[in-house]
Amino acid sequence: MTDPLVAVLTIAHGRHDHLRGQIAGLAQGTREPDLHVVAAMDDPEVARVAADAGARGSTRRTVVDVPADPRGLPLAAARNLAAAEATAQGADHLVFLDVDCIPGPTTVAAYAGALEALTGQRPSPAVLGGDVAYLPPLPAGQRDWTGHLGLLPEAGEHRPDRVRLAPGEHLPEPDLNRFWSLSFAMTVVDFWAIGGFCPDYVGYGGEDTDFAQVVGARGGSLTWVGGATAYHQHHPSPSPPLNQLEPVVRNAGVFADRWGWWPMEGWLEGFRERGLAAPDQNGRWRVTA
Repeated sequence: MTDPLVAVLTIAHGRHDHLRGQIAGLAQGTREPDLHVVAAMDDPEVARVAADAGARGSTRRTVVDVPADPRGLPLAAARNLAAAEATAQGADHLVFLDVDCIPGPTTVAAYAGALEALTGQRPSPAVLGGDVAYLPPLPAGQRDWTGHLGLLPEAGEHRPDRVRLAPGEHLPEPDLNRFWSLSFAMTVVDFWAIGGFCPDYVGYGGEDTDFAQVVGARGGSLTWVGGATAYHQHHPSPSPPLNQLEPVVRNAGVFADRWGWWPMEGWLEGFRERGLAAPDQNGRWRVTA
């Protein structure tokens, strides 16, 4: 019996140094992925960056191009396209890592092992999530983390409101709304059983929460996995995301139409406080600025 083929899936637009850091981290893992699929969203330079960095390790790497969308980056569609490419290349397990995430030494191994160990023991479709540690801005003169991976455990800051487990531990999460797509894993069968991410979401916001709702509606589960730490490389992240005003409001409406309630309430209220968005007479949020 052959070992399951494990694919890491990454969506990228810009942040080339972050992609270099991720590739370096994958190469130093105790279990390298068999395949790394990078979905380049309206960024032809991603292929060159991946090829230059890809000399590290033994992972087979494929870059797929995602067509541009005038409404914003097609994050949901890009994840589906990456998963489709991995499936076509024979993947059994899918590990989704945002381009900002550098995997720890045991991240891929922990996800792969947990998918095998939990098979048949939890409701399907099953989603596995790992903890995320946030890295500070790079020191002056340091381009990326590729030569400094040993410093990640000390530099990364874990948020106190997030689950963090010891290696080998698993913890079921009853609140599926705590799912986030920065770092998670599923079997190919489970991912396609729920149809992947809803491509109606274009641009920032909403597709994660929608994905979790679909998992829950299908009787699925979310489980936290110890040892699957990802290190999130720093980038500016305003709250509310003023630079994503239109996509957030539009995607919140898509979600409300599908599920009957409004997500991202904190951001929407933040927009209202700034006079940028408000609900109309029917309770539907609109951009007002």
